[in-house]
Amino acid sequence: MPVPEAPVREAPEPEAAVCEVYEVVAVETSVPAAPVVRPSGPEAAAPAAALTETPGFRAPSVPGLPVPSAVARAAVTPAAGAPGGGKPRSGDPVPGLYHHPVAEPDPVRVEALSAKLKVWAMEEIELYPPEWEKDFDGFSTGRYMVACHPDAPSVDHLMLAARLMVAENAVDDCYCEDLGGSPIGLGSRLLLAHTALDPLHTTPEYQPAWEASLSSDAPRRAYHSAMEYFTRAATPSQSDRFRHDMARLHLGYLAEAAWDQADHVPEVWEYLAMRQFNNFRPCPTITDTVGAYELPAELHALPATQRVIALASNATTIVNDLYSYTKELASPGLHLNLPVVISEREGVSRKEGYLKAVEVHNELMLAFEAEAAALAVACPVPTLARFLRGVAAWVDGNHYWHQTNTYRYTLPDFW
Repeated sequence: MPVPEAPVREAPEPEAAVCEVYEVVAVETSVPAAPVVRPSGPEAAAPAAALTETPGFRAPSVPGLPVPSAVARAAVTPAAGAPGGGKPRSGDPVPGLYHHPVAEPDPVRVEALSAKLKVWAMEEIELYPPEWEKDFDGFSTGRYMVACHPDAPSVDHLMLAARLMVAENAVDDCYCEDLGGSPIGLGSRLLLAHTALDPLHTTPEYQPAWEASLSSDAPRRAYHSAMEYFTRAATPSQSDRFRHDMARLHLGYLAEAAWDQADHVPEVWEYLAMRQFNNFRPCPTITDTVGAYELPAELHALPATQRVIALASNATTIVNDLYSYTKELASPGLHLNLPVVISEREGVSRKEGYLKAVEVHNELMLAFEAEAAALAVACPVPTLARFLRGVAAWVDGNHYWHQTNTYRYTLPDFW
């Protein structure tokens, strides 16, 4: 598959310590990007300035949390109900959902990205048959990625995220969901597909058979191609981070499949544990690659950073549960999502389960913003500040896409 060669990258300069004043190098990716800025000395210790240079990062005023006034943003007050009362209109947000509206994505960039992505999916890797083209278009991946990555310097950078998003959806649809998916044999399919992301290292005798398997079905072709593009643009650390997050995702798929085979409805906490793995985490954690810089591995690995990423990913996944609720009700059997699990396990009505799921989401969102603000203060490094802004922008863009994708989603009549 035609993938451009990547120029040799310079290794990042060594860093003296974590969360201290030191020079931080934003490592430039191989996709053409803006010049790298290398703040050092007093500038590196100015979190308020670093966080406010680019719109998108916001931190609520939480009692007991040391949030600089220059960084604090007014929280968006969730609406008490649907506009005008009754069922929300098409394209309205979930009533009562804590979220931050975003500007309409640049239509020129959306069109350019969508066209380039479709050529890759339909021609370069032959991902879907022609009869699935309408659903591919209806997913609106281009609008999704432009909304989620406002700091991406080019369409080529956005393509890194868009290819991976489409590939992940192909695996979910064809292996797990309604386009031929099944819980039976899922572990084997996911393991073999994962080798398209995390290559097999074997003997010369068996290498050719594995290489041939990478094109044996559409999901593996998508994974393999998308990952080739990504690794040429990302640093080795960023690529390894993404592989780890995808292993988490696949583990979550397997837990859900096991429950499906056993007709088991998990406890609410068990479901939330599964959703911490089967969630959007691989998407926001590549925000630095898409933005053409690198969050150093030791900063990404900080427990506080990991908690922020986990809370953001968990909140965005509950957004999916809420907006896809009506769509999933139409599928055969009992489709597990947070409102359904709350209803089944806590003995409440479907409406009460849904409204409580909104509350769970809101608690996760507020925790994410509070923890992100605290981390920005405790670790005043510009690269980390930019990464936190990127994750926050992804959270907002993800909600925007779910809210406005009326091709896929409608809300229940619970208000």
